[in-house]
Amino acid sequence: MDRIDRILFSSCLSRLSCKILFMIIGICGGTGSGKTTLARRIIESVGRDNVILVEQDSYYRNLTDMPLDERRQANFDHLDAFDNGMLVNHLKRLKQKQSIEMPIYDYVHHVRKIETEHLEPKPVVIIEGILIFAEALILDLLDVRVFVDTPADVRFIRRLQRDITERGRTVESVIAQYFATVRPMHREFVEPSKRHADIIIPERANTDIGIDFICTKIREEVGKQLKNPKNHARKNEE
Repeated sequence: MDRIDRILFSSCLSRLSCKILFMIIGICGGTGSGKTTLARRIIESVGRDNVILVEQDSYYRNLTDMPLDERRQANFDHLDAFDNGMLVNHLKRLKQKQSIEMPIYDYVHHVRKIETEHLEPKPVVIIEGILIFAEALILDLLDVRVFVDTPADVRFIRRLQRDITERGRTVESVIAQYFATVRPMHREFVEPSKRHADIIIPERANTDIGIDFICTKIREEVGKQLKNPKNHARKNEE
């Protein structure tokens, strides 16, 4: 992390002093960039009692009204593929210290499962997804914005491996989808949204410094808020 990134991120985190035991960290980046890995490293460092993870992919629209062949042809990398209204509502509920029922998506059949994941509010919410910086209603809720910048070839290989092993896809179908929707949507939405980031973490660089910096600041802020909740409440009312 260079000096400019540290200054921008420190400035961003300083705004958290007015929050009441709550902050939302957004982690954005292209498919296969390492967003979930970064989120999990932050959770492990800060402590699971203090953090919950919300994934934008869980909020894909339910396509049960479409035949399976049509679902497979859908553009899952466009803003319209997500139920962002539900996602925004859930983030606001967590901010209001209310629990949510997060959808669970079936990536093989492209529908939501009947069961949901129950999430209780915690001081820190991490939301990760490819298009969270491209949706203004989500962007406005984020206290910290992190972009994971990873070369296209690395991202494609990771996606190829994931879709084959975890989602039952063929090599041919993954490649076809990449050229049809993944790459053009990345260029149209994901890459331009990088300008909204408070900090950009290059995948090819040593990210440990950046991650340690993020985690340290979060722990410090959570600790201050837990020790002086009334003081933070008073600041929020001013």
